[in-house]
Amino acid sequence: MRPHPRPARPARRARPFRRLARRAAGLVLAATTLTSVAGPAHADHERLPSGRTLVPYVVEPGDTVSALAVEHHAWTAEIVAHNHLGSTGALQVGQRLEIPVVGKRSGGGSPTTMWQHPDPEREKVRRVVAGAARNHGVDPQLALAVSWQESGWQMGVVSHARAIGAMQVLPSTGQWMEDYAGRPLDLRRLGDNARAGVLLLDVLSRHTQRRTHKIGAYYQGLGAVRRHGLYDETKAYVADVEAIKQRLESGRPPA
Repeated sequence: MRPHPRPARPARRARPFRRLARRAAGLVLAATTLTSVAGPAHADHERLPSGRTLVPYVVEPGDTVSALAVEHHAWTAEIVAHNHLGSTGALQVGQRLEIPVVGKRSGGGSPTTMWQHPDPEREKVRRVVAGAARNHGVDPQLALAVSWQESGWQMGVVSHARAIGAMQVLPSTGQWMEDYAGRPLDLRRLGDNARAGVLLLDVLSRHTQRRTHKIGAYYQGLGAVRRHGLYDETKAYVADVEAIKQRLESGRPPA
């Protein structure tokens, strides 16, 4: 990742260690673009039937309730009722939802569980990164896809630009994320490294209006994305991350 100063002008970072992944076409969600930002929805847990797993999600431009239901294997009506979205089911960019994922796919398929890595060390990274993402309202599959692209779910990776660990966090970025964590972060510890990377994704989601720009800003830097758009190498990075995310969402290995 590229460094981000505490002001709104993060500096461009050097290219980090990356692992290549297969490319795949992204899921296109058709909806009206929304630009206002809302706070967390007030969820009502008592309304849900049994067999539901609550998955946190932050609304992005283009999202609709029906599309989220298809993507996450949930019922549209349950998303609306659980998050008190009203009769129209209108969403606002930045709004925090809890999606009641149905325990099994429609048609009686297998449970919607995450793929687990056979290597114990990488599986530990997967669990910690996914847990940190859930705790901070970030899509776990996105955080895992970024981590795999950056490090292959390995804590021992340090780039030539000094980006550290599973989420490839620069020391300067780690210091910036301490403001959001509310405490010091040791980037060489898995839990703190995962938290720093997840917090950065959360911050970027508040300052970008496109999913591709959020992912691209993690690699290129928010300031550079705003000034220049996505560089060619950043576009390739984004495509790789989205391909990995889709593989994980379908229960397949990341590469």
